This record gives sequence, C-alpha cells and structure tokens, in this order.
Amino acid sequence: MKVELGGKTAIVTGSNSGIGLGVAEELAKSGADVVLNSFTDRDEDHALAEKLAQDYGVKARYIAADMSKPEDCRALIEKAGACDILVNNAGIQFVAPIPDFPTEKWNAILAINLSSAFHTTAVALPMMRKAGWGRVVNIASAHGLTASPFKSAYVAAKHGLVGLTKVTALETAQEPITCNAICPGYVLTPLVEAQIPATMKEYNMDRETVIKKVMLERQPSKEFATVEQLGGTVVWLCSKYAEQVTGTTISVDGGWTAL
Repeated sequence: MKVELGGKTAIVTGSNSGIGLGVAEELAKSGADVVLNSFTDRDEDHALAEKLAQDYGVKARYIAADMSKPEDCRALIEKAGACDILVNNAGIQFVAPIPDFPTEKWNAILAINLSSAFHTTAVALPMMRKAGWGRVVNIASAHGLTASPFKSAYVAAKHGLVGLTKVTALETAQEPITCNAICPGYVLTPLVEAQIPATMKEYNMDRETVIKKVMLERQPSKEFATVEQLGGTVVWLCSKYAEQVTGTTISVDGGWTAL
C-alpha cells in the first residue's frame, strides 16, 4: 500500500527525537511537507529538518515552541501557515505515589500531554476546513485505556486525550476531517534504549531477560513497538483507506490492553 501525501503539510509536536521524529520521517517518506517541533532551538534541531528535506525531497522546517504554554502551542500552528495533518505527540512523564506527587509535575504533565493538543487543534481545525481536508492524530498511550500505579498525571492526561479525540471526531464527523488516537505500549526509542543497561545492572539480568521480564512485563508480545510502526499507522490514517475511521483508538501495544 503506497500512500501519497504530496502537497500536504504535517505538523508533529515533540518531534526532535523518538516517536515524534519517527512519525515525521514516515510522513516525509509519503511526500508530506513536515514541521518538526520541540522546546529547544538548537542547530541540531534545524539540522534534523534539513536532513528530512534532503532525504525525501520535501519541504521541512523546525519551529521551536514550548508545549506547556498555550500561546506557544497556538503560535506553532500559526507560524507553520498551513496544517493538513496534525500529530499531537509531545509528552513528558513523572512517577510518584499520589500523596507525594509534586503539584508542579502534575500541572506540567497535564499541560504538555493534554492541554497542548487542545490548543493546537483549536487553531488547526479552521485551516483544515479552509483546505477541505484534514487529519488529527493524537499519540495517546496504552495508559489512555488502562492504568498503572504511581502514574496519576500521565494516566489522567492520556485518558483525557482519548476523550478529546472523540469530541474532535464528533465535531468534524460530517466534514472530510478525521481525528483518532494511537495508543502505543512500550516503544523502542533512543531514550528507552539508553535505560536498558542500567536496568540490566539493577536486576542483574542479561539484555533479553530484562527486556522480556521487566521492561515488557505487561506487553504480551514481549517485543517493543517501533517508531516506524507508529509512523506507518499515522500514514495509514491519512490515507483513503481510513476515511471512515474517526473517533477511535488504535492500540499498538503487543496485546497489552487485551489483558
């Protein structure tokens, strides 16, 4: 299945590494012009966009915006000038029991993982309506459908993101615009890869054992999802085959939420 997205502009929040960058690359492979984003504004951030442009013959640029700030979220879309595909991916994590959970961490996680998607979507939808086509894809999590202890803010935000997805889909149901949420389990990103040696040492296990018995304890497949798989799912949601797929969640979690 080849999906052609030439002429479309895709904005991916939190995309200078990991899942976001992987999604942006798959969209660029399909011909979409891409806008990368994070809160930093380094030469290497802009170099990532330049590489995508060179590798895939598309337009690509990097726009710095702090997704914890509503005005930055909205300005990101406005600065891009067009938004046919919006992928709300920015997110952070913090783990602590509820009585010990710092208020500032709760506020930051809700702002970046949930509120940012509201603000970007609010600006993007009028652009999509004017263009006569649009796709909103929210990168939620298995934790948008189930819960784990000590992750109160993350679980609340991701459940909220799933709810926002459904509302957005209903508000655009009679238009050529769709909104869906992808719910990954554990994904092999550079950040996760970097955690493996320390986890091996902590549990005194070899790499394969620590991955299957510790890191992927709740993921029945015992395999990580990949950023390419998530990017491919986003591309499919932008294709003609998914025109009637809206307001739903797609789990890429190796069976986690089937338990």
